[in-house]
Amino acid sequence: MKFIELEVKTAFIVHGFDENNKEIIENIADEVFVKKLISIDRIQSISEEYVLVTSSHARVMYWEYNCSMEELTKRLKSAGLLIV
Repeated sequence: MKFIELEVKTAFIVHGFDENNKEIIENIADEVFVKKLISIDRIQSISEEYVLVTSSHARVMYWEYNCSMEELTKRLKSAGLLIV
């Protein structure tokens, strides 16, 4: 299993969908970045603002990360984890 170390903070969690197929969103807005080792397999997508990761119980979490997307892309590419 491959991991990447990132400083992240949870922005919000999607717990699934309600009876009208609307996302059930819990806003977290953590204030402090925390260093984590994240399994590459959990990462669903990366945007300028968030890393979207899978969680337990069919949830997904949006984490803010403490670097630029360019820096993160370079780190993934240098580790052979990015196909462009």
